[in-house]
Amino acid sequence: MEEKTDAEQRNATSEEDTEIFENPGEGLEKATFAAGCFWGIEEAFRQIKGVVATAVGYSGGHFKRPTYEQVCTLDTGHAEAVRVIFDPEIVSYKTLLDVFWKIHDPTTKDRQGPDVGKQYRSVIFYHSDEQKAAALASKEELEKSGAFKNPVVTEIVPVSEFYMAEDYHQQYFEKKGFLQNIFRSFKK
Repeated sequence: MEEKTDAEQRNATSEEDTEIFENPGEGLEKATFAAGCFWGIEEAFRQIKGVVATAVGYSGGHFKRPTYEQVCTLDTGHAEAVRVIFDPEIVSYKTLLDVFWKIHDPTTKDRQGPDVGKQYRSVIFYHSDEQKAAALASKEELEKSGAFKNPVVTEIVPVSEFYMAEDYHQQYFEKKGFLQNIFRSFKK
């Protein structure tokens, strides 16, 4: 996948930019994924040509406007999630699903690597019947491939409210300078 320039990637850190995550605009679509700690997941999606914007937040729970601390310490039900705004003329939802499966272990329940808790579960939050069908087909294809010894535990559920995470979590890897060579395998 082609690396994007800074000018091609919007940040979700200013108030004006948050509107795109609810109402992307004509010709753009949104996707929402949870696959462990949202910092690395966001960065993987930011590398994909056709992804216009990303934001990290919380979704899938019952607690309104949670904070990071609440998601980590209370039973809010939320997962750390990434909202992806993309141009389907450049990158397909199927391609985003392929990246999703590659960047985490979908066979571990409520954890990814050293991160343990319900907030780190694997979830595809679909925004339409078409996304639901694509996600289910993609999961079935992965299960049949034999790529994993254990069963895939990824949830495929309708999108719920997406609450933006605190500003310091947005584009965390970029802000902290952790970008070198992390996602080399996703670039062409």
